[in-house]
Amino acid sequence: MNNFEFYCPTRIVFGKGTIAKLPELIDKSKKILITYGGGSIKKNGVYEQVKNALQGYDILEFGGIEPNPKYETLMKAVDIVKNEGINFLLAVGGGSVLDGTKFIAAASKYYGEKDAYDYFMVEQNPVRDALPLADVITLPATGSEMNNGAVISRISTDEKLAFQWEPLYPQFSIIDPQVTYSLPLRQTVNGIVDTFVHVMEQYCTYDVNSPLQDDWALGILRTLIKEAPKLIADPDDYDARANVFWCATCGLNYWISLGVPQDWATHMIGHELTAFYGIDHGQSLAIIEPRLLRNQKVSKSKKLAKLAREVFGVNEPVDLKAADIAVDKIETFFNSLGMKTRLSDYDINAEEAAQKIRGRFAKRGTALGEKGAIDAETAYDIVKAS
Repeated sequence: MNNFEFYCPTRIVFGKGTIAKLPELIDKSKKILITYGGGSIKKNGVYEQVKNALQGYDILEFGGIEPNPKYETLMKAVDIVKNEGINFLLAVGGGSVLDGTKFIAAASKYYGEKDAYDYFMVEQNPVRDALPLADVITLPATGSEMNNGAVISRISTDEKLAFQWEPLYPQFSIIDPQVTYSLPLRQTVNGIVDTFVHVMEQYCTYDVNSPLQDDWALGILRTLIKEAPKLIADPDDYDARANVFWCATCGLNYWISLGVPQDWATHMIGHELTAFYGIDHGQSLAIIEPRLLRNQKVSKSKKLAKLAREVFGVNEPVDLKAADIAVDKIETFFNSLGMKTRLSDYDINAEEAAQKIRGRFAKRGTALGEKGAIDAETAYDIVKAS
């Protein structure tokens, strides 16, 4: 196992009726900006629960944060924060809303001359100070509720980039699985795929003798495979909702990544597909993950074989053969949820997409994967095969 440090200051408040606990968690002296997305929280009762819980608080609102949150939109919220003296941010929505709110928290404390996206996202300058933030998370997917990372897009340059800094941890996250009952099937499935691939990015690399982390990761995958069909069959199954939500949180709260090498190439390539073609994040991952695993099968064979045997119950003693079966079963699992796994399913030309991504990665000198083995040409091969 490799050396590691672990820090997570986020309080998790999990279960039925937990939105009512907001007054216990936010001091009444705070001037709050509530951020949200397209308005679904006003249709499913979440907005009303939040407003009822925060009666008597000084509150402003900012709505319209998009899936794959846009820098151009978020800077409008930054203007509100600076002009109105906001000193606390409460994200109410899914991972995109929370990611966007993390960027607002950082950019609201930034007074430099450079464009904030260039400064934080492109140049990766550290976030040394940020507004305090918290969330009522309504979608199991990104794990953003218990980590310090975010992914932000910029329309003007067709970019989708990530940043990750300590001041961006939420102070607390409220997770009430009941608020996910009304989620559209598409969002539910996207979240399940996103969670699955989060785990794979941290687990499926090479062995460093970390059996506890491996077992945590495989346990999340087993739980997803068991609980996801229940959730799809009965959207009002609270226990299935709760188990899938906790899988999503634990899939990216860094526990399973401690002391182990990580990949993240599927996400980086998937981000480019979303930036160029506007497909959902979960859709991009479902397309790239099986192709990337096949491309990198030899270097990942030991972990893939272990997954095949311990998650899918495969009885194949030869690692490379077991690895092949594992990848097939992963793609079959995605398909069983109704998730498409080919670029052609979205009328995207694979050759064109591969050339675009190769060009961008070549310009950046990109080297992805746990060993830096996925360069622009390898990424081209992966996307073309998709």
